[in-house]
Amino acid sequence: MGEDMNERLTCQGCGVELQTEDPSQIGYIPEKALQRTPTVCQRCFRIKHYNEAASVTMDQGAFLRILSGIGETKALVVHIVDVFDFEGSLIGGLHRFVGANPVLIAVNKLDLLPASLNWNRVKNWVQKQAKEQGLKPVDVIPISAKRGRGFDEMVRALDRYRGGQDIYIVGATNTGKSTLINQLIRRYSDLDLELTVSRYPGTTLDTIHIPLVEGQSIIDTPGIVYPYRLTEIVDAKTVNALLPEKPIKPIVYQLDPEQTLFFGGLARMDFVQGDHQSFTCYVSNAIKIHRTKLERADEVYEKHRGGLLSPPSAEEAAKLEPFLKHTFRIPRGARHDISISGLGWIQVNGMDGALIELHAPKSVRVTLRPSLLG
Repeated sequence: MGEDMNERLTCQGCGVELQTEDPSQIGYIPEKALQRTPTVCQRCFRIKHYNEAASVTMDQGAFLRILSGIGETKALVVHIVDVFDFEGSLIGGLHRFVGANPVLIAVNKLDLLPASLNWNRVKNWVQKQAKEQGLKPVDVIPISAKRGRGFDEMVRALDRYRGGQDIYIVGATNTGKSTLINQLIRRYSDLDLELTVSRYPGTTLDTIHIPLVEGQSIIDTPGIVYPYRLTEIVDAKTVNALLPEKPIKPIVYQLDPEQTLFFGGLARMDFVQGDHQSFTCYVSNAIKIHRTKLERADEVYEKHRGGLLSPPSAEEAAKLEPFLKHTFRIPRGARHDISISGLGWIQVNGMDGALIELHAPKSVRVTLRPSLLG
């Protein structure tokens, strides 16, 4: 850029420093676009207006350096997690980065779950699960950033815990972080500003400082990309199917032992042993579930993946990682969930136990947990 651009000019969409020299690098903006308001890089412009992913991302080391800097400040840290992928979006080692700063957990996307959901139950469940993962939040606030629900409580909590300090927003990709911040901008700032909101990883590439009216800032940080989430290892078309836009419709299956459920061609659950019982599937409405006999499951997968078993497409199915089998002995006396990071979860409703084998691409995190919805 010219001499008058020596000061650091940053993209108002993703926070990266702008440059006009190299279109293949992050922060590129055509010189003629510098006068445009808001000033955004070409990448953010194309994401916003054409829903187009770009190939440039920030490396993981840069993410960690940004997060580590939080511990050198005095601030409130808001950790946004996705209720639809809790295990995949929780930053278990967050306290190592933020030091003694208080952490508030915002549990997002409550609008995707049944309307009869008890939000206090979700709050208590998250507090317990976070504690088991080594987090000690000062509070847990269930919200829907997209719908603006829960924000009165969120604003009260921010005022209560931040002590006049800055607010850092941290979280994994696709948790709704930018949507949350846009809601906070409307309540805390008089700026005519909106962050780029996208389903593509790495949309925010550097910290973005949004000044508050009393002198502090809301500081957006890059989303952490966790490779064990299904949404990070499939193409954009499949990501769109995995991430629900509307409330999901739980589907209940009554199964006998030696029956199998396929979730498109992305995962497979085998009910190996146990009494006849029901299983409730919480996945995006765009994911087709197919039931078959366990003895035919391998044949069905080889013959129909990319067709009857879709998504993914046949082309992507051929490139998908091989499945890894996870074996779970469901304990008696309580309902449990089998969570597949990036896909959703299966609630095992039987109270007498069961033997389940869950198959998913080998890098995807699969966990057994106490039931979220009871």
